[in-house]
Amino acid sequence: MQHLVPKQAFFTKGVGKHRKNLQSFEAALRDAGIAQFNLVKVSSIFPPGCKIVSRKSGLAQMASGQIVFVVLAEARTNEPNRLVSAGIGLAIPREGDRFGYISEHHGYGMTEKKTEDFVEDMAASMLAETLGIEFDPDTDYDSRREIYKMSGQIVTTRATVQTAEGDKNGLWTTVVAAAVFII
Repeated sequence: MQHLVPKQAFFTKGVGKHRKNLQSFEAALRDAGIAQFNLVKVSSIFPPGCKIVSRKSGLAQMASGQIVFVVLAEARTNEPNRLVSAGIGLAIPREGDRFGYISEHHGYGMTEKKTEDFVEDMAASMLAETLGIEFDPDTDYDSRREIYKMSGQIVTTRATVQTAEGDKNGLWTTVVAAAVFII
């Protein structure tokens, strides 16, 4: 039996606007460079040994129409000036034979920085729990980040976030952020 375990992944984001909801989503996917694929949403595990590559390198390995597994966050609005955000967080353990976590969040009213911290914190917290790192979940993220770093068990955290304000004329505005897996 063949296992579908991704060997590589890249992170991308995009924003799109259109008078029709679905077409604004398509425009956001196009901006992110992934509109030409059949996207299949998957959950939050970053495979052991999976290499992070650039968007350009990842896209060069893929073909239009290909079925592609993604962790996808998306948010849409047609309310003028409403802030929408979509973010993907990642936390990878030091030990390369262990899996990491990807988190996704989409919502309203959060700035890019707040969304970055939120998704990065979610991914790091899920990994920390799996690794048995003790921390108080009620402390602020900066304090927990120091605990994670001092443990020496979490080697990489990152976030990919897209925010946008709803179009002033009421066009649909969609934001997406994605972790794209390459098998």
